[in-house]
Amino acid sequence: MQSFSDIRVRLRDWWSQHGPNKYILTLIIFVFIMLFVGEQSWWKRIARSRQIAELEEEYQTYQQGIDEATHDIELMQNRDSLIRFARERYHMHTADEDVYLIEKK
Repeated sequence: MQSFSDIRVRLRDWWSQHGPNKYILTLIIFVFIMLFVGEQSWWKRIARSRQIAELEEEYQTYQQGIDEATHDIELMQNRDSLIRFARERYHMHTADEDVYLIEKK
């Protein structure tokens, strides 16, 4: 492994050969700005894509809840389906009935 002074010497040598070249300097500055600075930087794009993925998962969860609620509302539109909904969902029964619950293993 190289020591810090070796790396510093290599960078100084490279800079003495290529540093004064304005095109390379401009390219280095441009790449640095594109990767690390500003609202459209590479780091912020990665963070936004992660946030978008999380929000899409959350959207799917809420969409499933909305679909279930819509189905429940449709079941409660008339009296017969409302009675069926109450029996299935909340195990309600009339006074002269017995209810037996069978659970699947």
